[in-house]
Amino acid sequence: MPAAANGCRLRNARFSESGRIYLLTAVAHQRAPVFANWRIGRLLVDQLRCADEASLVTSMAWVVMPDHLHWLMELKHGTLAELMCRIKSRSSHSINLMRGDQGRLWQRGYYDRALRRDEDIKDAARYIVMNPLRAGLVKRVGDYPLWDAIWI
Repeated sequence: MPAAANGCRLRNARFSESGRIYLLTAVAHQRAPVFANWRIGRLLVDQLRCADEASLVTSMAWVVMPDHLHWLMELKHGTLAELMCRIKSRSSHSINLMRGDQGRLWQRGYYDRALRRDEDIKDAARYIVMNPLRAGLVKRVGDYPLWDAIWI
């Protein structure tokens, strides 16, 4: 099968389990800082919220960095591959419409890590939302516009 036909799949052995909590990371094509424009970042946030509203996931925490996304969520329906294909394709479409562009927005694939129930999920969420502070983008987390967590 040609590589383009597998654009939404990263590896064949990936396992998706409903009810499991995952930390997902997706990176912009060539690490371009496309989300440094917060209006563009909000279009990606809209897609995360749509996945929640469609009962595909329960989002716990996320941060949209200038060139990547970190998303802590519980998978409810479907597979990780289907979810990420949906998020990437819909965000690409809306962002390209806004920019009047047709270029590629995302790198192929994504990174995922399944969290065990005995891990501290709140620590993972804190790590995610502290990314802008660690990257030197803001002095206080609350000053960064593209993050959320259910506990805060």
